[in-house]
Amino acid sequence: MSTPRRALVLVDIQQQYFSGPLEIQYPKHQESLPMIVKAIDAAAAAGIPIAAIQHSEGEGAPVFALGMPEFDLHPDVEARRTASWKEVIKNYGSVYAGTDLAGWLREHDVDTVTLVGYMTNNCILASAVEAEFLGFTTEVLSDATGAIHLANDAGFADAKTVHTTLMALLNSNWAAVGSTDVWTEALQAGRALEMSDLGSSATAGKVAASRKQYVDQVL
Repeated sequence: MSTPRRALVLVDIQQQYFSGPLEIQYPKHQESLPMIVKAIDAAAAAGIPIAAIQHSEGEGAPVFALGMPEFDLHPDVEARRTASWKEVIKNYGSVYAGTDLAGWLREHDVDTVTLVGYMTNNCILASAVEAEFLGFTTEVLSDATGAIHLANDAGFADAKTVHTTLMALLNSNWAAVGSTDVWTEALQAGRALEMSDLGSSATAGKVAASRKQYVDQVL
């Protein structure tokens, strides 16, 4: 297996996600932010490209408004920014939609994109799905991303359910999912993260569901 040619993509690690209705709930940002910083430091030490993405809804918008403090990167990320970082402002969920990120990645001979940041249930998911069409392998760091509670006419899901469900979904088809520590080891060793596939995930899921049904019946 060839060595992955990685880039670390920092997705919307903006102040908007650290308070208010969009505050990251699982893993708590107090837990995920240190993992994001750890990934940045590991990427810098390994000399792989880094891109910082910021979402914008335009000037005067209720969220992600250009020029407002909530639009800014978290200070712990901003403090690590260097002139070599790629800076991207996006208007859609995917980091690729309407941006020049894919072209920049190809210019740097990148074939594997590692995603960290927010939110699991929006921009991380959208970016991993679009990457399949663009031809990039995706990695998602489960403890360096995060989700929020969701409720609407279709139902309710707490942030832990949202995050853990989407990690399993992504790992079944669109991304290799791993912890920051496992990824750092893989980065230093020049190897890919292990990933499941839809068939294996479906088979294992059927077995797990049967076991759960049995336990529920016994109890």
